[in-house]
Amino acid sequence: MGEKAVVTVGGKGSTLSSTSVFQVANALAQVRIDPSAFAKLSSSSSSSSSSSSSNNSNSPQLLSSSSNNNNTNIPNTDYLTQEETRASLLVLLNKLFLSSSSSSPDAIQQQQKQQQQLSDILNLLNGTTSESRDSIIMPHVHDDDATALQGVSALLDHRASALSTVADAVASISCEALKFDVSSAFSLIVDSGDGSSDKDRVVVANDFKTLLNGSKLLNLLPCSQLLSDIPKVHGRFRSVARSLHSTMRVELNSSSASSATGTAKDLATVVSPLALALHNLGETSWGRAKLILDSSLASSDFLETFNTRCPNIDALVDLIKSSQAAYHRKDYLKSLHDICTLSETVRNILSWEAATAFVSLDELIRGTGGGTTPSGENAKKNKEKKKKKVVLGKGTSVLIQFITDKLKLETTAAEDSKQVQGEKWAKDFLSILDPKDPGFDFLLKKVKEIVDSNESRRLPKLPKGTRDFAKEQMAVREKAFTIIGDVFKRHGAMALDTPAFELRETLMGKYGEDSKLIYDLADQGGELCSLRYDLTVPFARFVAMNGLTSFKRYQIAKVYRRDNPSKGRYREFYQCDFDIAGQYEKMGPDSEIVLILTELLDELNIGDYEVKLNHRKLLDGMLDICGVPPEKFRTVCSSIDKLDKQPFEQIKREMVDEKGLNVETTDKIGTFVKRRGSPLELLTELKQEGSKFLENSSSLAALNDLEILFKALEKAGCIDKLVLDLSLARGLDYYTGVIFEAVFKGATQVGSIAAGGRYDNLVGMFGTKQVPAVGVSLGIERVFTIMEQLQRDQNQAIRASETEILVSVLGDDLSLAFEMASKCWRAKLKAEYMVHKKVQKHIQRANELKIRWMAIIGETELSRGVVKLKDLDAVKEEDVPITTFVEELRTRLRSSRPS
Repeated sequence: MGEKAVVTVGGKGSTLSSTSVFQVANALAQVRIDPSAFAKLSSSSSSSSSSSSSNNSNSPQLLSSSSNNNNTNIPNTDYLTQEETRASLLVLLNKLFLSSSSSSPDAIQQQQKQQQQLSDILNLLNGTTSESRDSIIMPHVHDDDATALQGVSALLDHRASALSTVADAVASISCEALKFDVSSAFSLIVDSGDGSSDKDRVVVANDFKTLLNGSKLLNLLPCSQLLSDIPKVHGRFRSVARSLHSTMRVELNSSSASSATGTAKDLATVVSPLALALHNLGETSWGRAKLILDSSLASSDFLETFNTRCPNIDALVDLIKSSQAAYHRKDYLKSLHDICTLSETVRNILSWEAATAFVSLDELIRGTGGGTTPSGENAKKNKEKKKKKVVLGKGTSVLIQFITDKLKLETTAAEDSKQVQGEKWAKDFLSILDPKDPGFDFLLKKVKEIVDSNESRRLPKLPKGTRDFAKEQMAVREKAFTIIGDVFKRHGAMALDTPAFELRETLMGKYGEDSKLIYDLADQGGELCSLRYDLTVPFARFVAMNGLTSFKRYQIAKVYRRDNPSKGRYREFYQCDFDIAGQYEKMGPDSEIVLILTELLDELNIGDYEVKLNHRKLLDGMLDICGVPPEKFRTVCSSIDKLDKQPFEQIKREMVDEKGLNVETTDKIGTFVKRRGSPLELLTELKQEGSKFLENSSSLAALNDLEILFKALEKAGCIDKLVLDLSLARGLDYYTGVIFEAVFKGATQVGSIAAGGRYDNLVGMFGTKQVPAVGVSLGIERVFTIMEQLQRDQNQAIRASETEILVSVLGDDLSLAFEMASKCWRAKLKAEYMVHKKVQKHIQRANELKIRWMAIIGETELSRGVVKLKDLDAVKEEDVPITTFVEELRTRLRSSRPS
């Protein structure tokens, strides 16, 4: 064994870490005091310590021992372990130096006492490494002493960081042993890109995908909840451990004698969440081990050994209760001590889980080991076994080989029992999973090396505010796009596509305060361009460029906004727009646009929603009545537009402090914007005799427009979906008439899902003549979020493929597969082919893709001139002539399709 590490305290810039506390606490490192720090302490005292005079000023030196340590205020409580005591001593030693800079009389008097304490503490830390705990002289300390709390917390911090990696490694081996389909469960855990994902859960899922990549053992059985919960449990543990680590980095190096967080209770409160995280980690580990035993080792005598030797769930619960009870009676040190014991119990359970998984994978482990070269009959048998050998994941296979070599694990002789083998391996794992063991660091490095070496880690991450869409998600999107396109075409719209970027001058000045969200492209020495912010401005530019006077168009395309990602808010997303440009009967296009919006949301079947509606001229009239100068109408509208996210008092402060309105004006605005209700009823109130709106030309024109609109929509049968809301402002500058916004009223909070309005002057900004227009834009990404959540809530299975028939060729005749599949394709049937000798593989493939019909053909069927049609739903099969099997298939598919 090499020389011990050295932890230096008291030096300029030196800091204490949880790792160094752990090393000293377990005699894996010695403590040195920087001479400059000790000299500083000596000079500030009225008397000189004899122990300091012997130090060499040129290099850090160990202090000589003192014969008297009875007055040293260091932790000693009956329940504290030697490790916890030594950790507390080191923290106390460090605190003595950190607090020695004061020059007050009281401080100097205190420093005179510290000379003795330093030698005493150092002697205990460096001079008793080979002695038993009972031989250490440990004077009394109060249970709420901050140094003791910080020392034990530092141990927990170090152990938690280590357990996080160990738990991942052990659980990945258990996944192999259980053969469950975890890949499909983990593949659904992705970064949504909108800031709402649990990052730790996503990282854990990615780490497991790396460790298990390439495994042929997985996917053989439906995934258990214990395994699908791994990202959640392990991710939460990582989060809690990271929080504790951040706290301890400050705590250990705070100059305050007390806890940097304020009180002993505060520190205990910071650490206490680790107890529940440890409990959940241990509970799921024990559950996986029990699952392995029940599924593959139920008949072995190892089961009895596990039940008697491995700590059970009750042990975890008892420690949780003990810790919580100590916390509530304000015995915070005892509470943290119990959590320390809990961490050791969890490590013990993880060791038994690892041993259980290794026993279950015994044959595979034996295959990775050495041994004599077989010959004769044995060689033939081994060759046959090798052909059937199951392939482990690339990461887990390296991990298992590493552990096998490190522990020199050997399978027992045939006459030895699984009990002997499992018990031995559990003891071996308890050793290698011990942070004090020299092999432990090698294990952590190996796991990190495996995870970091994966090719996917070298690929760029997704930018914030963007997301990938897996096959199941794409199936939902394509279904939605089909519905949306059908509704648009039903109303006579024609498709249009425009560039993803426009000249910057085209976009600027159209979006008011939201112009700051436009993505500018780098100047390439030519035209200044920006990514399109929406589809409306490019549409207006297209109409003006081509001199169109009327155009009913739809467009489904991506837009880009330099926004802060949040739930349902992305930087890249699809918009589905429908616009009508040109001169038509008064309010006719507006009525049709609102009707189209209700049809879209009804046919997408997302649930309950409402369409809030207002009129820009009504807003302008309202602001005029309240006394807002005309030049401030648009900027005040931008503030009012935030009322769905912020209370009026906050908006009021903004209008007064930033927009320059007086309090009286904002109060008047407040009385108006709070009015909302049934369209026809509220409209009647606003048009009553004496209403100030009737005295304003702008608001009067708006009320007349709304009356025509509401009567038309009442006849169309969708008025019950509308709400007249005077707070709706829509912040975009180009709106001139009716404005509206659809809001989902279900449990999934995503904000507005569609919006639009009339913009009569936008086209004129790009040309010589004005072309009035009105349109709606559906925020499809938020609609997808709702649809996906509904499918999860209803436990609906999503088919990513539309394949109707699997052409299954038993054997290796690819040409036959193409011949049969081509007949299906020419008949416009959705078909796939597969070539494999085993019929079970074909059935497994059909079940994975949820394909109902199979056309099976092998040598037997060929010789008889038939194809076996198999209905997997009805569990029926029938032979049909090979010459007419396509017609037979078409008939069966027609009858099985929903009408």
